[in-house]
Amino acid sequence: MSDNSKMPYSWVMTTVGFVFDKISNGANVAQYEEKIGLPISRIETIWNETIDFKRVKYVKENDKEFIEKYALKNNDILFSHINSDSHLGKTAIFKKRTDSTLIHGINLLLLRTNELLNANFINYQFKYLRFRGAFAAVAQKAVNQSSINQAKLKQFTMLLPPLPEQQRIVAKIEELFSSLDKGIESLKTAQQQLKVYRQAVLKWAFEGKLTNKNMLEGKLPEGWKWVKLREVCEKIQDGSHFSPQVQYDEPGENRFLYITAKNIRNNYMDFSKLTYVDREFHESIYERCNPEYGDVLLTKDGVNTGEVTLNSLKEAFSLLSSVCIFKTKGNELDSGFLKYFIQSPLGSRAVSDSMTGTAIKRIILRKIKDAEIIQPLLPEQHAIVAEIESRLSVCDKIEESIEHSLKQSEALRQSILKKAFEGKLVPQDPNDEPASVLLERIKAEREKSKPANPPRRQAGKIKTKKAKQ
Repeated sequence: MSDNSKMPYSWVMTTVGFVFDKISNGANVAQYEEKIGLPISRIETIWNETIDFKRVKYVKENDKEFIEKYALKNNDILFSHINSDSHLGKTAIFKKRTDSTLIHGINLLLLRTNELLNANFINYQFKYLRFRGAFAAVAQKAVNQSSINQAKLKQFTMLLPPLPEQQRIVAKIEELFSSLDKGIESLKTAQQQLKVYRQAVLKWAFEGKLTNKNMLEGKLPEGWKWVKLREVCEKIQDGSHFSPQVQYDEPGENRFLYITAKNIRNNYMDFSKLTYVDREFHESIYERCNPEYGDVLLTKDGVNTGEVTLNSLKEAFSLLSSVCIFKTKGNELDSGFLKYFIQSPLGSRAVSDSMTGTAIKRIILRKIKDAEIIQPLLPEQHAIVAEIESRLSVCDKIEESIEHSLKQSEALRQSILKKAFEGKLVPQDPNDEPASVLLERIKAEREKSKPANPPRRQAGKIKTKKAKQ
């Protein structure tokens, strides 16, 4: 689990079982959404590596014995021991405030660090182990989740420096992470500004301001008009309302791509998760919407309802009803113009007006056909599309740079933790008491706290003195 071949001389290797005075499951009691009592942790309570009091439920139990048994104490660590591989082993440390009682729930393990050790140092080491994939590597696998039981967790090895060095390492990690977080916050702010700029470009485009510099507010340029989508499209149709009985995860002979809402994103088709259908099913539904290269594809329902792109495939494929296809009249409406209009504030409102549903939004085909679109003359449509793409291509390059920097920042975070637990983040101090002495002190303290063993009764018959006559 950890390599001690290059471990600093004053460090020691021990186990998770030794580091913690307590490792336990939480309270298995009824939980409520309503704020009817004390907050109780659940898996989602560990959020962004912190304990999020907005992601808790509540319990009615409030007697003194229950609270004493299950209330978290300062510096307790919550550990996600049942989760997907990518989230398994997530931790968060509890910092006690006067108003922050939190009950330990059943879905997370509680780890209570020995008070002679630095709990923050231990918490960071757990994050390092998770980054390395140590927990996922030994977890028991099940459908959509993995788990680590207490016995296996206690066997994990941990590195312990002298206590003063633990404190120096924590201080340095937090200093570097704070600087890193500020940089990440700036990058994410820039991402949000790009989104605002993209919407501004699309708004200006369909107000006529990209191609008509002296436009008056609220006026349409000369030659522009409002038309219904049905008037400028040869076909507006959704895919099949019948799901295939058999779907395939791999391509093969006489198999055709089956495109659904999960494959449609704004301005691109997502081919990361593809499914296929057989020829019989494909031929039975293909004529319904017969998608062709350059057609506009819009998600009609699902979690990403309203996202739109152009068909980038030249091969024939089948569509599910969650996708709507627009075949524009080429001499009246440019398909790229329609795509960007739907993404613009004006077009987004038109799409929203055709939606129904609450949890999952659905576009009503009949209503979208009657939705109105601004129609300039075709040459100006082409000019508007070119101007939009010129400006948004700059955004795309900046976005790529930001995404690259965010990935680098995550790699840097892992590099900081790696150096910390290789003993390379802060210098060793020869005056520090070696960690081996610290371990002996912990052992001695635990021996003192053990309850005295009651005298053992000897096996066999109990002899008694015979009473004098």
